[in-house]
Amino acid sequence: MRTVRDLLCLVFGVLLLALAGAATANAQGVIVPGPCRRCPVPPRPIPLPRALPVKSVKIETKIAGQVATTHVEQVFRNDTDQTLEGTYFFPIPETASVSEFAIWDGDRRLVGEVRGREEARRIYDEIVRRQRDPGLLEYAGRDLFQASIYPIPPRSDKKLELTYTQVLRAEAGTVSYRYPLGTGRNVAEIVGTVSGRVEIEGREPVRNIYSPSHEVAVARRDERNSRVSFESKAGQEPRDFQLFYTLSDKDFGLTLLTHREPAKHGYFLLTISPKDEVSEAEYAAKDIVFVLDTSGSMAEAGKMEKARAALLFGVRSLKDGDRFNVINFAGEEHLMASNMIWADAAGRARGEEFVKALRPVGGTNINDSLIAAMRQFLDGGERPRMLVFMTDGLPTVGVTNIQKIVENARAARAPGTRLFTFGVGYDVNTALLDKLAAENGGVAEYVEPKEDIEVKVSSFFNKINHPVLTNLRLDTGGVETDLVYPRELPDLFRGSQVTIIGRYRNGYDARNVTLRLTGRTGQRERTFAYENLSFPLTEGANEFLPRLWATRRVGWLMEQVRTNGEQKELTDEIVDLGTRYGIVTPYTSYLALEEGMQVTDNMTVTAPPTTRSIADLPLNNR
Repeated sequence: MRTVRDLLCLVFGVLLLALAGAATANAQGVIVPGPCRRCPVPPRPIPLPRALPVKSVKIETKIAGQVATTHVEQVFRNDTDQTLEGTYFFPIPETASVSEFAIWDGDRRLVGEVRGREEARRIYDEIVRRQRDPGLLEYAGRDLFQASIYPIPPRSDKKLELTYTQVLRAEAGTVSYRYPLGTGRNVAEIVGTVSGRVEIEGREPVRNIYSPSHEVAVARRDERNSRVSFESKAGQEPRDFQLFYTLSDKDFGLTLLTHREPAKHGYFLLTISPKDEVSEAEYAAKDIVFVLDTSGSMAEAGKMEKARAALLFGVRSLKDGDRFNVINFAGEEHLMASNMIWADAAGRARGEEFVKALRPVGGTNINDSLIAAMRQFLDGGERPRMLVFMTDGLPTVGVTNIQKIVENARAARAPGTRLFTFGVGYDVNTALLDKLAAENGGVAEYVEPKEDIEVKVSSFFNKINHPVLTNLRLDTGGVETDLVYPRELPDLFRGSQVTIIGRYRNGYDARNVTLRLTGRTGQRERTFAYENLSFPLTEGANEFLPRLWATRRVGWLMEQVRTNGEQKELTDEIVDLGTRYGIVTPYTSYLALEEGMQVTDNMTVTAPPTTRSIADLPLNNR
């Protein structure tokens, strides 16, 4: 017979998987409540909500040079008559870096620092043995963090704060920012107000600020600085807050941010978006294979219709000189044609007829469908090769090991093939689709069942149909750089940009530097030059850059661990970067102690005799 603790662990595990699956949707932070294990057992069980209702959400964001720092304050409400413990889950955007986590006890604010996970565990265990309550925020999976909240008194509020930094993307000169409030699984009910303020600071004029989701007030201080604010009243259905603004033509070409303390490494962030000077006639005719998941799970929540609409858009956007094929898969794959066909009017009509007849049934055999699609490109030739892979979930038939699927796709890939992944729904294995795209020269995109698909799909296929530069190379003009990410530059498509972050270490004040970005469009090599750039010896602005660089570095190291197994030099560097820059990883944890509590070199914990911390954040395996 299961104990209450077992049931709680089961509930937490189910929700953790749900949130992890919805990580691309960046689900709203939630507290999952449970009975207090340190309190007297109540005479009768008290029914608990699935998640504590959210009394209020306050968002403060500053965007500088496409780098957004978001501070969110959430107030949760315990409407029961029982003291509760709760597990707090908060997914953050991909590649974002958490810089602070705080818990409030009345008017007391508890914050902490990142330590090695084993060290944090020893300190935590010692404090718990003294029946005191430390705080420990932990990595709970890709882009997901968890903490335990204790105590949550009856009929009371609990306030939490979290701050994170992310680099925003620009598409066709438009920068987008999003904070999740309503789109997704809606695990926690928002019963109170939601307010937000976004400060936009541009290096060049900022134009056309608008929000499709909320009524916003825009106050322009000058052409480069604006403030956007909004407020949603209680009772309104929560919706994700979305904000867009356009950059000037000059700013859309290149943005360079640097930071360097005296006698230390410098850090730089480059966003490059070459102006598109290619005519439609110059884009090379391509070979493209569309692969659509038609497993039974695609019948849920309208996912099949979303994917079908996206695929039909892709087929209809082909040009007469293109060649294509369509493969659908469930337990096994089915080809529209044995080989590629021409995308003339007859060919496109055949493709539409095939797509419209597809029905969802069976399991999900991702491995075999990928290999079958890769074989379509084995006939050689110089035409661009593109594979668009559309799915909603996890592999369930055939090879199901993620690493093995990635390795098999790599082995089957014909030279020059670009793999683009398109995930539909909340249960998508984003780690698999991201890795498949990244290792095969493509990009990953995702669409939610409730999301308007038209804009997302048109943008996705506009990229595929219009590659501005492939096989990119960056010449830094003599500036000494190292540990630059991404390690391999992705292809650059019309209206998109590439973001590069790294360190520089030149021993002189590098002024008037010219960077050159070179790549190919069709059969033609092109070079874009960016002049009068500076990599200074000292630069006090943009102090967030070292943390962003460290986050990218940790991500790369974690990928090496997942691929090659744990090695001491890798884990040691992850711990060093995590503790130095305050990054929570599988090897580091965020330890919050009450004011006045100290840890000595021999791990002895000292604390004021009469005060008590309020944040008990147990480890995953406690």
